Amino acid sequence: MTESFRRSGEYPQGDHQQPAYPQQQHSSSPVNPEWPPPPAYEPVTPVAVEPGTTLWPQAPDHAFASAGDGGHGGTYGGGTALFTAPPEGAGAAPKKRARGPLALLAAVAIVAAAIGGGTAYGIQELTGNDTASSSTSTNVVPTAKKGTVAGVAQAVSPSIVEISAASNAGSSTGAGVIITSSGEIITNNHVISGASEIKVQLNNGKSYTAKVVGTDSKKDLALIKLENAPSGLKAATLGNSDGVQVGDDVVAIGSPEGLTGTVTSGIVSALNRDVTVSTDESQGRQQQQGGGGNGEWPFSFGGQQFNGDTGSSTTTYKALQTDASLNPGNSGGALIDMNGNIIGINSAMYSAASDSSSSSSSVGSVGLGFAIPINTVKADLATLRSGSTG
Repeated sequence: MTESFRRSGEYPQGDHQQPAYPQQQHSSSPVNPEWPPPPAYEPVTPVAVEPGTTLWPQAPDHAFASAGDGGHGGTYGGGTALFTAPPEGAGAAPKKRARGPLALLAAVAIVAAAIGGGTAYGIQELTGNDTASSSTSTNVVPTAKKGTVAGVAQAVSPSIVEISAASNAGSSTGAGVIITSSGEIITNNHVISGASEIKVQLNNGKSYTAKVVGTDSKKDLALIKLENAPSGLKAATLGNSDGVQVGDDVVAIGSPEGLTGTVTSGIVSALNRDVTVSTDESQGRQQQQGGGGNGEWPFSFGGQQFNGDTGSSTTTYKALQTDASLNPGNSGGALIDMNGNIIGINSAMYSAASDSSSSSSSVGSVGLGFAIPINTVKADLATLRSGSTG
């Protein structure tokens, strides 16, 4: 004796079994006369449910499709499928799925909050940004050497030049900072004032002549430009001196005593120091050439004269004070934060030899240097480029 097993989802048709979904036949196919007539009952009116409740397709008990058939709705043997609300237990799963997007949004919010907090440091590491100095977030120094004097020197030295200015009174040596790849260089006005010829030596040892574009004696700034500038010049990145804080580490690069590319380091000692310098080029040049001075630009601070007499024509500006070692020849060079951004142009330094009782052999840095804030320089660039000779 054999037992007949009916697979789930199939409709019994006597000795012949038909597919569970005859409606899948093409609409143009003729009706099979062997099919039984539709069940003798009226279609059940759909059950009204609350909005948002998922309805599952359900056929009459004798033709209900199992989960193994994919849960398709539609007609079974010509009957109309009834869509009713699922049992209470079955409604839990769809509700959990409905909460899925909300859970995802919550997870994203948590991650965003984490990134906005402690893990922002990780993002900073990946992007190469550093905050070793508060002056700016731009990081010029290679990631492997960021925050180090060696890293700053490597990144910025190609942008620092030595300037030799010759005049009828003699010659002087200072430094400058390349600010454009076309050969624009910012320096101190007192480095090039009165010069009949200006020579610029790049970091690679090659020399070029330069011409004066504009000067501003009241801010002790000058803009010069290389003639026949070579390609590949590396312009320095100008930072934001308004963000500098006392105690920030800094690096100074210049050409003290003609020693090109000398690097020293220290900290920012004070802000907004009122430094007074001479605007009389003959007065300052006399001091630089040794006419009673020590080769440094004279300035006054706190009512006292340093490095000689500033004369009667002077100007005062706010300066950054640093203990980075500065010596004759550093004037016009760069004061740099630990991210490699220029935050000041070194302009004056105190020397013990300014005291008449001191010998010339004691000339040198004693940790009192001053730099023109780079924001002052940036604000003056348009005037300098216009050819001003003030």
